Amino acid sequence: MPTEPPKPLFSYRPYWAKRFGVAPFLPMSRGEMEALGWDSCDVVIVTGDAYVDHPSFGMALIGRLLEAQGFRVGVIAQPDWRSAEAFRALGRPNLFFGVTSGNMDSMVNRYTSDRKIRSDDAYTPNGEPGRRPDRAVVVYAQRCREAYPGASVVIGSIEASLRRLAHYDYWSDTVRRSALADARADLLIYGNAERAIVALAHRLAAGEAIGGIRDLRGTAFMVPRGWRPGSDWAEIDATAAGAPEPPIRRANPHDGNEAAPAIDPPAARRAIERSRAVLRLPSCERVKDDPALYAHASRVFHLESNPGNARALVQAHGDRDVWVNPPPIPLSTPEMDGVYGLPYRRAPHPAYTGAKIPAWEMIRFSVSILRGCFGGCAFCSITGHEGRVVQSRSEASILNEIEDIRDRTPGFTGVISDLGGPTANMYRMGCRDGRAGAACRRLSCVFPDICRRLDADHAPLIRLYREARAVAGVKRVLIGSGLRHDLAARSPEYVRELVTHHVGGYLKIAPEHTEPGPLAHMMKPGIGVYDAFKRLFDRFSKEAGKEQYLIPYFIAAHPGTTDEDMLALALWLKRNGFRPDQVQTFLPTPMTIAAAMYHTGRNPLKRIDGQSPRVETARAGRQRRRHKAFLRYHDPENWPLLREALRRMGRADLIGNGKRHLVPHFQPPGSGLRQTRRKTFPGGEK
Repeated sequence: MPTEPPKPLFSYRPYWAKRFGVAPFLPMSRGEMEALGWDSCDVVIVTGDAYVDHPSFGMALIGRLLEAQGFRVGVIAQPDWRSAEAFRALGRPNLFFGVTSGNMDSMVNRYTSDRKIRSDDAYTPNGEPGRRPDRAVVVYAQRCREAYPGASVVIGSIEASLRRLAHYDYWSDTVRRSALADARADLLIYGNAERAIVALAHRLAAGEAIGGIRDLRGTAFMVPRGWRPGSDWAEIDATAAGAPEPPIRRANPHDGNEAAPAIDPPAARRAIERSRAVLRLPSCERVKDDPALYAHASRVFHLESNPGNARALVQAHGDRDVWVNPPPIPLSTPEMDGVYGLPYRRAPHPAYTGAKIPAWEMIRFSVSILRGCFGGCAFCSITGHEGRVVQSRSEASILNEIEDIRDRTPGFTGVISDLGGPTANMYRMGCRDGRAGAACRRLSCVFPDICRRLDADHAPLIRLYREARAVAGVKRVLIGSGLRHDLAARSPEYVRELVTHHVGGYLKIAPEHTEPGPLAHMMKPGIGVYDAFKRLFDRFSKEAGKEQYLIPYFIAAHPGTTDEDMLALALWLKRNGFRPDQVQTFLPTPMTIAAAMYHTGRNPLKRIDGQSPRVETARAGRQRRRHKAFLRYHDPENWPLLREALRRMGRADLIGNGKRHLVPHFQPPGSGLRQTRRKTFPGGEK
């Protein structure tokens, strides 16, 4: 794709409809459209979330951004998907339907890690469950097609991002094809969509056909097999690029017939201009049948994620190709400020009067200061969606939003609940060397060690905290987002500032495990880093005269974790006096590295070949419950399962009534019955 600097987000000539001005709320009904003087919408956003006009809600951010470009934008929130009627509420859009599942993946939103249906939905009025379908992006897109055949349909959000290629689907325990194929959408926009959605809207408004717009970064689309943007493009076999060692020699992964070609020499690969090269991944059909090819495709996908050097990807789905352009260029600080400075009402749409939307209640007094994360944790979908380049707002923009909360948000008591983002303490951090950063192919800037080129200075964040506390009317500023404690431990001054002023008694951090094996597969630092951070936390809490506690989070059943690892973690928890109430069992979200490990039993963090060691994976339901039980060793309901496991592991010495024992001999009456029943677990043990 072209490598020239992107067009600044707010430099486009506004569309003629800008004359209608700013809507109090983006309309959700024909009556609201008529009150604004509109006869139609240019863009209709269909979302699985309730409409809250706040920049933390994707439909509001994209809607207000398009409005600022002059377009008339309507919202259809949580429509009844059982027919196409609800999708006709605002009429046929002049440009396109923009389809999103909402802020969360609809499957993660609806199901627990044990595939049980959740009892509530935080993005729905009063937390009511069942207001969105499974795989909402696909269902909504199909209904848009039914409502208005021939209308352009664009899909996006984290759900579409993580399904832009063939992917392992935990809920069906199968490899599913790209969401593009099932949704029959014209275009998929992945990642943060601002650049692509603005450019797309202006080009469609200028008369371009959506089927001819093939050069936008951050987009994916389906094309005839073998399509190229131009004659100067070269195709590279992805089983050669990235070099699995020794070379994979099997039936051609593209069509299943010809013998695989020999790997082209590295010098020849380097001679191909990266901006005019496309990597052909093994086909959907091949990765579905061959775990080794799936794991290798996952590795290539993640290696091609840096906007500075990523190449286009293509993957056959039957007789058509899914083409994925390189990731979007991150927003500059002025562009971030512009996006977050749009005229949001910072409230739910009036249609929800009297109802509480739990997700809104949670973030109404918080401020997003950054996006993106360079941690690269194997189980996390943030980097697959928002990218590894941290994009930060200016201090002035953040302080203006704090003042806006103070002046306009009902119920504000003077407490800002969070200044954060995907990771609270990556504000203004990034590579010191721009050229090196653009060429880098590391999957993480902090694993296995913190990169020497990473500018991890906490001084800008310390300054921001101090300025936020000084805003008139602000009594307290808390930090609620997750903290990267390995970075924080390198800045005692930051930890002092945090502990002295911004912890409300408890601080949650996520070491995730204590043992080297699981941590290596998670791409997380060793438990010694947690110990170093805890020493600083305890020291500065004592100096501040405050009784404060760290609450560590851990994951059960992550790939690479054995029963022995979980036992060691349980003993660590007991020694340190932790009795977790809520624990997290690993959930394989589509296209993450850890999901590839779970599905294939192979490790995409290393080159894949016939000799690659298998990854220990807790897939069976009983083993997953056992790993979770180790985290809740103190719960009598888990004791029968743990006694059985300890005896099998030769550790019956840990069963007893003394302080050194993990579980007691006795069983309280009426407890432990739940663990004796065996339940069917799709794809695993009963």
